[in-house]
Amino acid sequence: MTISDYASLLVDAGAYAGREDIAHLFPRFVSLAEQKLNRTLRVADMEKAATLALTEGEGTLPTDFLEARQVLAPGKRVLRARPLAELTVLATSGGAPVGYAIVGDRIRVRPRGAAEMEITYYARIPALTAADPSNWLIDKAPDVYLYGLVEEIAIWERDAAKAGAAETLKRQAIAGLGLADERLRWGNAEIVIGGLTP
Repeated sequence: MTISDYASLLVDAGAYAGREDIAHLFPRFVSLAEQKLNRTLRVADMEKAATLALTEGEGTLPTDFLEARQVLAPGKRVLRARPLAELTVLATSGGAPVGYAIVGDRIRVRPRGAAEMEITYYARIPALTAADPSNWLIDKAPDVYLYGLVEEIAIWERDAAKAGAAETLKRQAIAGLGLADERLRWGNAEIVIGGLTP
């Protein structure tokens, strides 16, 4: 059977783990696997863009925000992340923004002001559930899900050998996904050496 959605993932994961008897726990295992993937995986399919309205130099990040990829000030000028302590001592109002910091679920830009920022960011993997049985990750790399779920089942069973084997397979699947992502982004890119050349 090909893994194409939530139901087929659960069937295959139960067969791989030899534990069809705990299917009622599978939604928890899928959620745990997704949490681990959200902490480490960064590929093009996770990228989204949003416009954030700032008030007094602060705005609320999207609810699925994981990490900033690019932040643009008005006029399409790239802003760099700055340490919060450094940002705090910058002028409090007026002038063009010079940097940003992420504080909880908010972005803080200084100097303060009202503006709209464009942000490209890595978004959480859309949760896979019975109600939402498909997402980009299961379409592109169902093996990542499969081995992640088998790993969570093995952890629940307290079977270190099985968990280690599943974790190794998951890492290999993630590495393959990462390689495909690099090829997608940089496949025919040219190497350009900056600065003075002889």
